Amino acid sequence: MKEVGFIGAFDKTDLIIYVAKILTVLGKRVLIADTTITQKAKYVVPALNPTLSYITEFEEIDIAVGFNNLESIAEYTNRPINQLEYDYILVDIDNAKSAMNFGIERAVQNFFVTSFDTYEVRRGLEILSEFPTPIKMTKVLFSKEVTKEDDDYLNYLSLGSKVMWEDDRIYFPLEMGDKTAIINNQKVSKIRFDNLTNMYKDGLEYIVAKLEPEFQGAKLRKIMKEI
Repeated sequence: MKEVGFIGAFDKTDLIIYVAKILTVLGKRVLIADTTITQKAKYVVPALNPTLSYITEFEEIDIAVGFNNLESIAEYTNRPINQLEYDYILVDIDNAKSAMNFGIERAVQNFFVTSFDTYEVRRGLEILSEFPTPIKMTKVLFSKEVTKEDDDYLNYLSLGSKVMWEDDRIYFPLEMGDKTAIINNQKVSKIRFDNLTNMYKDGLEYIVAKLEPEFQGAKLRKIMKEI
C-alpha cells in the first residue's frame, strides 16, 4: 500500500479524482482520503447515506471523508492497517495536523499543489512550515503562464520551511475551458477526459508517471483516451 500526499490550500479534489481514475484503469485499487477542512469530496462525489465519516465508491474509486488517520479508516473497514486492500491511498491535505496524522512523511510521493494566488501560496507554505521534519515535495503549479520569476518567488517564500523541492515541476493551465469541463463532469457524476485541454491531460500524465514510471508517454495517453 503506497501513500501519496497532495498538500496545499489550492482546491485539489478534482485533480486527485482524475489521477485516481487513471490508476484504477491501470489495475490499481485506490482510496482517496479527503482530510481537508472544507471536505469538498462530500459534495461533489455522490453518496447514498453520507454520515460524519464514511467511505463511498465512485467510478471504481473509494472515497473516504471525515477520518482523522489511517487507523480510523482501518477500523471502519474492520481490517488491520496492513490488510487494507489498496494499492494507493491518495490523501488530500490542507492542514499540518492532518499531514502528521496520516504520516505523510512516510508517503512514497508528496505533491505541493498551488496556484500563484497570494492566499493559496502563503497558506500552503504555512502548512509546510508547521511540519516537524523535512519532507521532499514535487511542485504542482496552476497558472496561465508559469515563469522563472514565479518559481523563484515560490522558492524565496519557502525559505526557512522544512520542504525539500524535487527538481522537476508539473504545470497545469488555469484555463476556463478546463474549469467548465470539470463542472460539466460533476453535473453528470462522470469522470471524463475528452473535454479537458491537452495541457491539463499532460499534467495528469506527469503525476501518474511519477507514481507508475512504466506507464508514460503514448502508452499512458492511449489508456486515458479509453476512459
